[in-house]
Amino acid sequence: MKAISENDRIFIKQAIDLATDNVRNGGGPFGAVICKDGKVLATGVNRVTDNNDPTAHAEVQAIRSACSQLHSFDLSGCTLYTSCEPCPMCLGAIYWAHLDRVVYAATQDDAASVNFDDSFIYREIAKPMALRNIPFERFDDPKGLEPFIAWKECESRTEY
Repeated sequence: MKAISENDRIFIKQAIDLATDNVRNGGGPFGAVICKDGKVLATGVNRVTDNNDPTAHAEVQAIRSACSQLHSFDLSGCTLYTSCEPCPMCLGAIYWAHLDRVVYAATQDDAASVNFDDSFIYREIAKPMALRNIPFERFDDPKGLEPFIAWKECESRTEY
């Protein structure tokens, strides 16, 4: 584990300040900063209610912005600073974006104490599909694998 640096202290404070300002402006209490080579590349705040978009979490907003800035879906070499431990959705986005590191302030328990409780999602992920609260039903269509066959055969595909 990398030691917390002075830059880490500066950027995590920026993420916290973004989150606090977002609350004052009617948004959710989450902020994120993505840095590369010691410089801010992108920021994001929670826009779930503003955008009527349940995926508009601060981390996802920052990832989208950073990818746009770099013209790449690969954020290798970048660090995400976030005001709170990422939820399961954001955690997935972090891994898909190939971020090198995440530094966070508040914990998921801190978020749960003010009704941002993601523990039920962690429990749902661990359940077999047949036992989840939202039914997941597989339709076994003979054409279901065609997109993957096309992908495998596509010589111009971009791996990610």
